[in-house]
Amino acid sequence: MKKIKKGDIVGRLSYGKDIVFVVERIVKTNDNKEFAILKGLTIRIQADSPVEDLELFNVKQVEEHVRNFEEKVAKRIENYEKSLKKSYFSREKMIVYTGKILHIDGDKKYAEKSRRYYRKVGLNAIVRNIPERRQPFAISILLQRYTPDVLVITGHDGMIRKGTKFNDLYNYRNSKYFIKTVEEARKQSLPKDLVIFAGACQSYYEGLMIAGANFASSPARILIDFMDPLIVAEKVAITTEERFVTIHDIENELRDGQRGISRNWWARQKENYDDLEMNTCFFHEFFYKFMYIRCWIWIIRKF
Repeated sequence: MKKIKKGDIVGRLSYGKDIVFVVERIVKTNDNKEFAILKGLTIRIQADSPVEDLELFNVKQVEEHVRNFEEKVAKRIENYEKSLKKSYFSREKMIVYTGKILHIDGDKKYAEKSRRYYRKVGLNAIVRNIPERRQPFAISILLQRYTPDVLVITGHDGMIRKGTKFNDLYNYRNSKYFIKTVEEARKQSLPKDLVIFAGACQSYYEGLMIAGANFASSPARILIDFMDPLIVAEKVAITTEERFVTIHDIENELRDGQRGISRNWWARQKENYDDLEMNTCFFHEFFYKFMYIRCWIWIIRKF
């Protein structure tokens, strides 16, 4: 059997190779067992697996998977262009301005795919690749620099113990970073001024909504589609200020409807959700202070 290494495209045998993953890195435990840290190739999920449970996909399988993904993106762009043509005559050559989108993505490849999509459909979007753990420390300077109307905070996520501890922030791989980023963004803007989508696959939906997101994933703790955050951002950006975008306006365009992404009206009613213990841990606060210093050094070098 070929040795699994960083960059390989693999599937988990115990799950019937249902998801195509890229190996991000290999780590060794104290008892010398090897585990792989995985990221979805076309799905925004992060997971880990014993190396012996992984099997390589062959080149043809990977090419077919990527081709299906690209066809789906192309179909979305085609549908968008058709909708523009239908609305063109009713607008009678009016100049139409769209909202500005700031999209921060923890995955470099997804960030580039998102950038290409926004460009093809003609949206005013700035896309930045920032690792999930650094997003809370970069968001303030990015908001001041770009002053967006729509903010997308995404990357990879996943439940560590699936199907249990839904209200335990530490049962999610990256939700704590998304939540902190939303909180920092809300310090810069009133809720009515900035529309925020936040989350990835299996993200802590309730925590994100309480932090101040307008749309978030994932209410049913399921895998969301790569296109889902882009669809939300697109719909909000092209909607006039006189209209209010609801989840019902976009749920049919999302792969899994409101099971994958939803919105709610009690997003900032924290006093009613004291059982969601997100920021009460001393370690949590110490961790962010420590990361604050490290990430400011990274931000200065990056920007």
